[in-house]
Amino acid sequence: MFSFPNPKETLNAAGLRPKRSFGQNFLCDANLVQRIADLCSPNSFAVEIGAGLGGLTTVMLNSGHRVFAIERDRDMLPILESRLADAISTGQLELCEADAKTVDYAKVFEGRPPPRALMGNLPYNLTGPLLQRATECAGLLDRAVFLVQLEVADRLAAAPSGADYGGLSVFVQNAFNVKREFVVRRGAFYPQPNVDSAVVSLIPLPTPHHRETPLFRALVNGAFQKRRKTLRNAWAGVHELDSEQLAAAANVAMISLDERGETLSVAQFAAMAAALETLDGALGGASE
Repeated sequence: MFSFPNPKETLNAAGLRPKRSFGQNFLCDANLVQRIADLCSPNSFAVEIGAGLGGLTTVMLNSGHRVFAIERDRDMLPILESRLADAISTGQLELCEADAKTVDYAKVFEGRPPPRALMGNLPYNLTGPLLQRATECAGLLDRAVFLVQLEVADRLAAAPSGADYGGLSVFVQNAFNVKREFVVRRGAFYPQPNVDSAVVSLIPLPTPHHRETPLFRALVNGAFQKRRKTLRNAWAGVHELDSEQLAAAANVAMISLDERGETLSVAQFAAMAAALETLDGALGGASE
C-alpha cells in the first residue's frame, strides 16, 4: 500500500511551492480522495489528468486500478517516480509527461480492456478545454470523474431554462449524463482556493444526441452568446440559409424561433442541427 502524501510537507521536502500558473491546488483529505476513486468501476484502467503529487494516483493504485498518469509539471515527476516506484516497476502505473490538452486519448485507450475511466482534479483555468477533450473521447469511456469548481459543476448539471444552463451544459450533456456527486469545500485544499469545488460523474450516452459538428457548435454558441434575443435573431447569419429556410428547419425540428436559446433541451439543439443538415442536402449544400 502506498501512503497518501501530505501536500505541504511533500512540497517543502522537495524545496517546491505550488505553481499558480499551473492551477495547483492539492486535495489534502484522503477520505475525500477515496470517495472520488470509489466512483470508478472496480479494476478500471484510469487516465488521470494532472497527477500532481500523486494523491489521487495513490488511492487509485491502492484500490486496485491501473493508472496512466499525465503530468505537465516536470518538478512533480521525480516525486511521483520516487513515491510510486513499485507500481511503475510492475506496470500498474504509467507516467506521461505531457500537456493534457494535447494528449491523443484515443491512442492511450487503444487496446486497453474496459472498464475505462478519465479522471482528475481539473485546474480551474483549463476546465473548459479539458472537458472538450473528454467529450471527444466519450465513446471510449465507461465514465469520467472530475473535481471542478462548484460553479462549473452546477453548469454541467443544469437543466434548460435554469440560470446555470448554457453552452457548456449542452456540449457536455450532448455526450454524457451528468451527476453532481458531492461538494468539496475550499478548506480541503492546499493552497486554499477562493471557491468551493464539486465532484461530477459523467456517464457516456450510448450515442451522442448529435455529432459535435461545426454546425451544431454554431447553433449552440449563437443561442447563448445572445441569450436575450429570440432564436430568430440569435441564429440569423449562423447558417447560410435565408429566414424562410431557417423557419422551415425549425418547423421540422418542432422549435419556435420566438423562444430563447436557454429554453431548448440538448435534444432540440440536435434536432435543429439535423433538420438544417437535411435541408442542406436537399439544396445541395454542406453542413460542415
